[in-house]
Parts: sequence; C-alpha cells; structure tokens
Amino acid sequence: MSTTQSLPRWDLTDFYPSIHSPEIEADKKWITERVDAFSKHQGTLKTKLDQLFALIKEYEAISMRLAKLGSYAYLTFATQMTDETIQRFQQALDEFATTVWTKILFFTHELNELEESDIKKAYDLNDDLKTYTVWLDNIRVYKPFQLDLNLEQVLPQKDLTGAQAWVRLYDQTLAEMSFTDNKGASLNLSQLLERMSHEDPALRKEAAELLSKEIGSKKTLFTLIFNTLLKDKEVMDSLRGYKAPWHARHLANQIEEEVVDALTQTVRANYGLCHRYYAWKAKQMGLSKIEYWDRNAPLKATADPETSWEEAKVIVLDAYGAFSKKLADVGKNFFDNPWIDVPPYAGKTSGAFAHPTTPDVHPYLMLNYTGKRRDVMTLAHELGHGVHQYLSNGQPYLLTGTPLTVAETASVFGEMLTFRSMLNACKNTEEKKHLLAGKIEDMINTVFRQVAFHQFEVALHTKRKEGELTYDDFAKIWIDTQREALGDAVKLDTMISNFWAYISHFIHVPFYVYAYAFGDCLVNSLYSVYQKGTVDHFQDKYLNLLSQGGSKKYDELLEPFGLNPKDKTFWQGGLDVIKGLVEELESLN
Repeated sequence: MSTTQSLPRWDLTDFYPSIHSPEIEADKKWITERVDAFSKHQGTLKTKLDQLFALIKEYEAISMRLAKLGSYAYLTFATQMTDETIQRFQQALDEFATTVWTKILFFTHELNELEESDIKKAYDLNDDLKTYTVWLDNIRVYKPFQLDLNLEQVLPQKDLTGAQAWVRLYDQTLAEMSFTDNKGASLNLSQLLERMSHEDPALRKEAAELLSKEIGSKKTLFTLIFNTLLKDKEVMDSLRGYKAPWHARHLANQIEEEVVDALTQTVRANYGLCHRYYAWKAKQMGLSKIEYWDRNAPLKATADPETSWEEAKVIVLDAYGAFSKKLADVGKNFFDNPWIDVPPYAGKTSGAFAHPTTPDVHPYLMLNYTGKRRDVMTLAHELGHGVHQYLSNGQPYLLTGTPLTVAETASVFGEMLTFRSMLNACKNTEEKKHLLAGKIEDMINTVFRQVAFHQFEVALHTKRKEGELTYDDFAKIWIDTQREALGDAVKLDTMISNFWAYISHFIHVPFYVYAYAFGDCLVNSLYSVYQKGTVDHFQDKYLNLLSQGGSKKYDELLEPFGLNPKDKTFWQGGLDVIKGLVEELESLN
C-alpha cells in the first residue's frame, strides 16, 4: 500500500488561499453589508408577498456565502483539531455565523407567521416561487414549535458557550486521544478502531483494552458531557413543545414517525438474523462465542488482503462505471482533483465523511485509509455521497441539501455496486466467503447495530428525564441494547461497557443513526429492482433522483421505482436481501 506520506491530501484553496487570506475578511464584509440591508425587511413580510421570491433569493445568497466560510473552517479544523490557531479560527467563524443567523432569523420566523392564504397569494403573484415549495414546506413544518423571535435570537448566541461548547470539548477530547501499543507504536482513535478488524486476535483484544482504558480514564468528563447535552436537549424540546426527544429529528428528516417506527420494529423483529450470522462466525472460528472485538475480524481461513490506494480507486470507479459511465465520470473528479483527504494521522478526526460545501466550490471527502477491504467499501460509500452532493449542486442552494434518510441512498448504493463487482472478481470460494462475510458485517453494522444505537438513545433520553445519569447507567443501557441486537454468540465483556462514549453521532446529531438503517434497507430494495430489470431506464432515473437534491420529498423520489417506504412490507423486503446473503454464505461451507 502507499505510505501514509504519499497518500493524497485535500487542497482547500478552492475556498480561500489560507486562514489569513484577505478574501475571508472580504466575504465577511460582503455578508455583513447584505445582512444589514436585508434586515430592513424585518416586520414587513406580510406586506411584501409580491417580493417573497426576491427575498428568498437574497436570503439564499447570504446563506451560501456564509456556508462557504463555515465549510472552510470545518474542513480545516477536521484535519488539524489539536492546532490552537485553527481552533481559534473555527471558533471565530462560528461566532460570526451565529451573529449573522441571529440577524436574519426574522425571515424564517415571519414565514412561519404567515397564514396559508398568504402563501397561496404569494404563489399566485409569482409563479417562480413554486421552485421553493419544498423548502417553504420544510420551514413551515416548524411553525407549531417556534418561539418568540427575541428568544430565538438569544438561543444560538447562548449556544456558543452552552451546547456547542460541550460538543467542541467532546471533539477535541477524541482528537487528542493517543494510544501506545505493546510495541511502543502510537495510534490515534481511527487507527485503534481499525485494529479491531485485524487478523491477529491478540491485537484486536489489545485495541479494545486500550480504548476501554482511555475512555475509563476520562469517565467523569464523558459522563458530564453526555448528561449536559441530554439535559440541554430536554430543555429545548420542552420549550418548543416537541412531544418526544426524537420528534425534531423526524421533522428534520422529513419523515413520519410511523415510518420510523415501522423501520425500527421490523429491524428488531429480525435481530435473529444478526444472531444467526454471529453464531455462524463463532463456528468458523472454532469457538462457541466470539468476543465483542471479533465481530469484524477477518475469517480464520483467509487474511484481509492489502489494497493499495491506486487499486482501490480502480475497483470503485470500475464498479461505478459498469453501472453508469456518467456516475463514474462524476466520481473521477474527486480523484483527478485534490478533493479527498486520505491518510490517517495525528490531529485528524476519526472515521470518514463527505462534506457538501457550496455549489460554487464542490464536495470534499475525508477518509482514514489503511488498505483494508472495509476501507475500499468506505471509499465507495463516501464517493456515493460526493457524487450525490455534486449532482445536487444543479439545484438552487437552499434545495441542494437532502434529509439524512435520502442522503444515505447514493452512498449505500455505491457500496452495493462495489461489493457486487468485487464478489464477481473473486478467484476462489475462500475469497468469496471472506468478501460475503465482510459485506454482511457491514450491513449488520449499518442496519442492526444502528437500530441498537437508536434504542440506546431512546433509553438514554427517556431515563435522563428522571435525573442525571451515572457512568454505570450509561454502561447498563449500552450492554442491554447491544445484547438484544447481537445475541448470545457475542460475549459482552464489561471492558466494552464504555464504548458508547466514542460514538460521536450521539453528540453531534441526536437520533441520526436510524437514517443508516433507513438508507441500507431502502437501497437493498432499490438494488433489487435494478437487478430484476423491472424499471425501464433505471440508470437515468437513478441519476435524476440524485440530481433532485432536496427539491422533492423522499416518497416522490422513489415513486418512479415503484417503491413505497410507507408500506410496512417494504422494510422486510430490504432485510430479506441481507438474509439472502447470509444463506449464500452458509451454502459455501
């Protein structure tokens, strides 16, 4: 594999030359002036219905320029999280953004104060306004939960020293974690987590021990951070009148609660499939039970072959290209340009992501690539996000974003294309068995594990209403929800009872995690339609889906494929795809 030093790093100069660039100050000045002019419309929206389209366009221009600054600050910080200069730079831009949003918050607030008759009149006065129908609908869904404008303006400013500060403390704590193995090698969190997929069981166990020990040394801090943010959310939900801790997330995802309930209930009813796989894996490893840190271990009979970065690029782009040349051509942009930060290194955030930025720049991808097959799948996943975001940039900026549920469609579909391509290229049964097992584990992690995470969050937020939680409370809820999902074939050593602390989704985006299960089951059904060939011009319709961004609702996007997630049988169909893979794997014995 390419050395860490030679792996590609992204170049953020498509935003600004540097954090000291005068262009940054120029953009801040431009925003400030436009905001001052825009603010003069405060209190007059009801009398300017004929100007609503123009006002939305101005709001959009300000929002996009501000997002450009924010994206640059975030991406710079993501790879230099321990650099104090970068920390101050991001904080300064966060504070600037908060000031701006406070000043223009009146606009969405007054949109929600309009009557339906006012909105209809505005549409009648300017047909162009219909372009933003979905955006307006998504804004106005919050009307019942909107507070007094003065309070709405104070809350984000207070958040800088409240919830947002706690999130920043959490991120920096994870970034500063350093682990020294028995050979004296220093690892960051991403590298340590990768060790839990190592072929050597001793290294897997050591990684789990190091992680548990490090989290345990900070248990007071993690317990305080989680308790504080749980309480903060409870206070905010109560102020706004949300009926449950997850209610706001469903609104943000533009999804009905009964659909989420149908998803989670169906997944939990199929936990036995997860139990069945781990029992199979334990047998393959010659054990009655596997350790928690063995869940993603390569099978004993094979090793996880090292895949160079150059090989990974070819594998993913070829898989994309076999489906659609246009999909591959868009994906190729990310490799031909410095749009991906590939290697793991100190100070870089863990995991992987795709960041959409703004249409006048382009998306960026972040990986922590170590050459494992699972890393190839991660590349396929994040490139799917990147292609989706790139194609969405044809929409007006306010319509480029997609709810989390639909946002996982292209990423998981990209994974499936890559997996099927790699499976077809297998040279023998053992290689095929290894690849199938890895894909099933990825699906288990995406569907069953994420729903277990969701249940963990539900239990946490519910119990927090009774009072502050102890470190042991977190541990018990974690073990209970993990046991339900994983089954008796996986040992749940007390050593792993604090692993909840490094799952950053609980901190960054509460109740985000079910979106992964939604996306995986949705794509399983979508891919099944593609394989059956029952939809004409599938590729064209798929690319059109991606190019719609957030301009259509999820059910409308899926209609051309004959799919309806509101039908409870839809979710079972997605899970049956996983069942088919498990049966295929079992047949190879």
